[in-house]
Amino acid sequence: MTALCFVAGRSDGPEQALERLEKKYGSAEPEGADVIVALGGDGFMLHTLHRFLGQGRPIYGMNQGTVGFLMNEYREDGLEERIVAAHRAVLHPLRMTAETEGGGTIESLAINEVSLLRQSRQAARLRITVDGVVRLEELTADGVLLATPAGSTAYNLSAHGPIIPLEAELLALTPVSAFRPRRWRGALLPSRATVRIEVLDHFKRPVSAVADATEVRDVVEVVVREDRDASVELLFDPDHNLEERVLREQFAI
Repeated sequence: MTALCFVAGRSDGPEQALERLEKKYGSAEPEGADVIVALGGDGFMLHTLHRFLGQGRPIYGMNQGTVGFLMNEYREDGLEERIVAAHRAVLHPLRMTAETEGGGTIESLAINEVSLLRQSRQAARLRITVDGVVRLEELTADGVLLATPAGSTAYNLSAHGPIIPLEAELLALTPVSAFRPRRWRGALLPSRATVRIEVLDHFKRPVSAVADATEVRDVVEVVVREDRDASVELLFDPDHNLEERVLREQFAI
């Protein structure tokens, strides 16, 4: 028998589902579980992925939220059989290293994206370097983000960035409301690339850096690279796997 640990978002729907499922299947402590079952929406799934990142326990989500892109359909019967038959997707996060005006250095991991965003009424001015080569001397924009394949359908898609299949080993570098160069629409980078973003004129045009839910304000430089030493495993029903959903999203009208 598979030992399941159920975790739920803090709202009536997920909490009521948690109570029913624990009564039906029991619930192990996280340390003794074979699989973590997350009940909620994509926001709660992202929280759960960070919580169990690097602990070697696969996570199976069931949608009790709105969009549920990272979740499976909520059904209470046959859960153990669904988990045994599930497809697996391994995700590697981005590691952000941000330097602040005060001289501090802050690191954080992002499963979806790292974004740099203006803090004031004035647009940010950014210099972008990839693997030691300056690729964009100056970007004037509301910001810029670097998204993983799993995060390419989130903020990146809203900013008109490309959707990336999970196995592509690419990252999407996407501007947010670019003013100059006006025609630049971003770039696709190898997943092992190191991206350095310098904030020009940071006293007059302050910028914050966000790695998923972690925000660092008044940054002067941010370095982002994929952390291959950290990983998390997601489980998806065969007829609802993440690769198929990413592909399907590219043909959505």
